[in-house]
Amino acid sequence: MEDLSKNQIFALHGIVGAGSIALATAFTYPLDTIKLLTQVGSSAGKELNANQVVLRVLSVSGNKGLFSGFGWLAFGRVFGVGARFGVYEILTAYCKDGRGDNYVTMSEALLAGMVAGATETFISSPFELIKLRMQVAAASYVPSSNFALEEGARKPLVARLLNGCYPDKRSLNQYVGLMSTLTTKNTNITGDLLEYPWAMTGSGRPPSVCNVRRPSDIISLEGWNALWRGLRSGIVRDSVFGGVFFSSWQFLHQIMLDWKAVGMNPQPRLNEEIPPLSPLAVTLAAGFSGSVAAAASHGFDTSRSRSQCTVLPKYVSMERRLLKWKRPGTKFQRFTGIHPSDRNILFRGLGLRMARSGVASFMIVGSYLFAVDHLASSLT
Repeated sequence: MEDLSKNQIFALHGIVGAGSIALATAFTYPLDTIKLLTQVGSSAGKELNANQVVLRVLSVSGNKGLFSGFGWLAFGRVFGVGARFGVYEILTAYCKDGRGDNYVTMSEALLAGMVAGATETFISSPFELIKLRMQVAAASYVPSSNFALEEGARKPLVARLLNGCYPDKRSLNQYVGLMSTLTTKNTNITGDLLEYPWAMTGSGRPPSVCNVRRPSDIISLEGWNALWRGLRSGIVRDSVFGGVFFSSWQFLHQIMLDWKAVGMNPQPRLNEEIPPLSPLAVTLAAGFSGSVAAAASHGFDTSRSRSQCTVLPKYVSMERRLLKWKRPGTKFQRFTGIHPSDRNILFRGLGLRMARSGVASFMIVGSYLFAVDHLASSLT
């Protein structure tokens, strides 16, 4: 019976935690959409503001466009954030083992948070990629193709890789017109061009990110590795976020405990002798820590978002491997996954991300503590 009770308590905490993460994600998702479109839509000479992004999304997709891809992010964050907190608790429990005081130093919280953040990256990357492309599609006009397939003709390569996607007929006709002046025995130049990977869209460019947003399309055109695109910048981003978040939260928690112990007589020797902090104080500290961590890691978040917004077909990846293509930029940029052309726009959308992370952290911790407290009191 005791084991059954422990399992029920563990399941209760898991369900409450998942619900808290989903609630916070839903509440802050419009901010995430605006932040992301500001990051990927800006350039060195053009900066989008929040009003422009909102008007664009509303004109293309309506109100539902602000929540495009929400299900994917909510599902990924339930597992990703759950893994972050779970790994952190395991590592800090190892650090506290054998100590008389239940205390974690800031350096230990920093290192444990960095490992926990890196773990979150591997779990949530595929969900973030799909979510990002659905958000971009919600703000993009996708013109319908006027490509007509002859009866009995084989579907072009791009239509076989991406269901419902057809070549750009206008650009294709220009290519065919230029090549028609050449002497050739081939009577089907158009068909051969469309079977050539670099010309399968008819324009010579990769398919639009709006056409490559479903998991099956991503895997078909870009391969399984594309689900973890931007992994370098993602690991750095989440490691910095996790380390700063947990270390600053631990720092604020200790300050509040010390402040509460000032008027006690006799002075407590251990943290356990100090009355527990109010849930509101703990929640506010978590929200502030989330905003600080978002500010510290925002540059890597921008780099990751812009990387995931790029369609890189398998044939281009194969060509780069054969040619031993090297990443551009300095050693630091190559290590962290930052593209040199993005260095002037790394902090676009900083305020939006700080607000989103702060509110989300506040809601996750606050709703979790509130729900656990009420459920525990109802069970006793």
